[in-house]
Amino acid sequence: VAERLLTAVNSGASSLSFVGSGFIVLCYLLFKDLRKFSFKLVFYLALSDMCCSFFSIIGDPSKGFFCYAQGYTTHFFCLASFLWTTTIAFTLHRTVVRHKTDVEDLEPMFHLYVWGTSGVMTVIRSIANNHELGTWCWAQTGHTGKVVHFITFYAPLWGAILFNGVTYFQVIRMLNNATRMAVGMSERSYQPDPRSDMKALNRWGYYPLILIGSWFFGTINRIHDVIEPGHKIFWLSVLDVGMAQLMGLFNSIAYGLNSSVRRAIYERLDLPEWSQRWLPKSRSRGQQDSELVSL
Repeated sequence: VAERLLTAVNSGASSLSFVGSGFIVLCYLLFKDLRKFSFKLVFYLALSDMCCSFFSIIGDPSKGFFCYAQGYTTHFFCLASFLWTTTIAFTLHRTVVRHKTDVEDLEPMFHLYVWGTSGVMTVIRSIANNHELGTWCWAQTGHTGKVVHFITFYAPLWGAILFNGVTYFQVIRMLNNATRMAVGMSERSYQPDPRSDMKALNRWGYYPLILIGSWFFGTINRIHDVIEPGHKIFWLSVLDVGMAQLMGLFNSIAYGLNSSVRRAIYERLDLPEWSQRWLPKSRSRGQQDSELVSL
């Protein structure tokens, strides 16, 4: 019963993430106005989330081959997902704090960093795999496998969380200082809108919290499993599987569903009147590009 429930939670949460990330991928492919460099990084993030969710859905402990395939592919694409968040944070920091304009030239390095790191970590994980199936294909059951799984996934994960947190803190501090200077130096005829600035700052501040919320229970569960391998906490396993597989949905909402995406949908679809409250229609093109790029 516990195994079936964990499989159901995994499939349900993965399906929600697949739909959410697939929606962002579809928007990028359909709407040319969104194909700017910053949103291209969001597209790669959503694509990784979509693949991670898809392979999580097809995993079944009762099917050996598919279970192993799910374990490796999930490991690879979930790693790629949070590594893409570090490239977004790096791009924002390099543009806002360091005032560099060469971020688009770094795209090949981003791909090498994300896919290369994910591939190396997945290969290392496969070497330590003891080929024992548990209630969830991605998790490993042997002591060595658990330790290697923690090193090859959770260590880079919390490194990415730390990097994103420090980066966004510096960006927010920089923009807060710039906003105060602009307000102090501006004439009465021009006053910046602090509400829109704070909205953007608050959104950036939430990005590291997505990774923390998605993987906090998984980290605690892995640590507990290493310390006490014979004692499983069922509710912790449910939270572990459910929150981890909702990462794609959280990312698609936070990174992808901004006002530029909503406006692109509104301009191309004949939507009912009530949707106008959700889809803004009165922003200028400059405002749209500013919020889309977020740099």
